[in-house]
Amino acid sequence: MIEKALVGNSNYKKWITFLLVIMGIGAICYVRQFTYGLGLTGMSRDVSWGVYIAQFTFLVGVAAGGVMVALPYYIHNYKVFGKITILGEFLAVSSVCMCLMFIIADLGQPMRALNVLLFPTPNSMLFWDMIVLNGYLFLNILIGWVVLTSERKEVAPPAWIKPFIYLSIPWAISIHTVTAFLYAGLPGRHFWLTAIMAPRFLASAFAAGPALLIIVCMILKRFANFDAGKEAIQKLVTIVAYAALVNMFFLCMEFFTAYYSNIPGHMHTLEYLYFGLHGHNQLVPWMNLSVILPVIGIAMLLTPSLRIKESTMTIGCILIFVGFWLDKGIGLVLGGFVPNPLEEITAYHPTFNEIAITIAVWATGFFILTILYKLALGVHTELHGEDVIT
Repeated sequence: MIEKALVGNSNYKKWITFLLVIMGIGAICYVRQFTYGLGLTGMSRDVSWGVYIAQFTFLVGVAAGGVMVALPYYIHNYKVFGKITILGEFLAVSSVCMCLMFIIADLGQPMRALNVLLFPTPNSMLFWDMIVLNGYLFLNILIGWVVLTSERKEVAPPAWIKPFIYLSIPWAISIHTVTAFLYAGLPGRHFWLTAIMAPRFLASAFAAGPALLIIVCMILKRFANFDAGKEAIQKLVTIVAYAALVNMFFLCMEFFTAYYSNIPGHMHTLEYLYFGLHGHNQLVPWMNLSVILPVIGIAMLLTPSLRIKESTMTIGCILIFVGFWLDKGIGLVLGGFVPNPLEEITAYHPTFNEIAITIAVWATGFFILTILYKLALGVHTELHGEDVIT
C-alpha cells in the first residue's frame, strides 16, 4: 500500500519537491544550531522557552482536536464522519511528529531526550508528557493503519483494535491536559498559574484541530476531487464555532480575574501582551489580531448564510486557526516570561535560524500528512472508483 505514496501527477511532485527543499534548508540550519548551540536562538536566561515550545504547545492542541471526529464516529456510531475520521487520525500523527521535532530542536542536543527514559522522574510533568505524546502517536498510527487496511480489504476492523480506539479518546484529552499542567504547575509564573489553563487548552484544541481538518478537506476537494460530505463538514463547523466561543469566554475570564482582583503579576502580563508595558509593545499587534480574527471567524461560522458557502466557511476556519495560533503559538509562552521574577522585562526576538528550523518542521509535518493522505485517498479511489486526482 505504501507504493501509492510514491506516484502522483505533476502538482503532487511539485508540492513534495517544495516541502523537501524547505526541509533541506531547515536541516542545514539545525546542523548549525547543533554545532554552535542554542546561542544561535533568541532565547536567554530570562526567556528559556521560545518559538519551538510555542509551536509544540499549539500543535499538541491540533493533535488532540482529532478526537472531535473519532468520538462521534467510534462511540456514537455517527457514520457521517466515516470519510474524515481517518483524515483526523492521520492529522494527529503528523501533528504529534511535529511536536516531538520541536522538543528535540529546543533541547539543543537531541541525546538529552534520552534522560527522560534513563532517569525517569514520575513527579515531573515532562516525564508524563513524554508518555502521553509517544503513546498517542503509537495509538493513531496503529488505529489509522489497521482501519485503512481493513477498509482496503472491505472487511470490518478486527475486534482487537477496538480497545485501542476507545483508549485513544481519553488519551487525546490527556495530551493537552498534561501540556497545560506543564505551565500551570509553575508557581513563579503568574500568567500560567490558573486553574482554567487545561480547559482553555482543550477548548482551543477542539476548535483549531477541526478547523484545520476542514481547511484540508476543502483543499482535497479542490485539488484531489475528494468530497468529505456536506453534512460532515457542517457538523465540524458547528464544533469549531462553539469550541472557539468557549475559548474566547475563557480569555475573558482571565481578564476579569486579573483586573477585578487587581493581581499585579497577572495584570502585567496581559498589559504586556495586549496593550504594551513600559514601552514594550512588540507583541501587541499580534495579540490584538489573536482576538479580532477568531471573533470575525466565529461570527462567520454562526451566520447561516455564510457558513453554508464553502468559500466564507473556509475563510472563517482560517481566521480561527490563525487567531488561535497567534494566541498559543506566540502569546501564551512568551507572555509567561514577562515580567521575570525580578519584575524586569526581557524581550525575545527569534533569530533567522530559529524561524528556518520552525518552518522546516512545519514542512516536515505537511510532508508526513501528504504521504498519509495520499495513501488514504489511494485506497478510497481503489474501492470506489472515483476520479480522484492523485
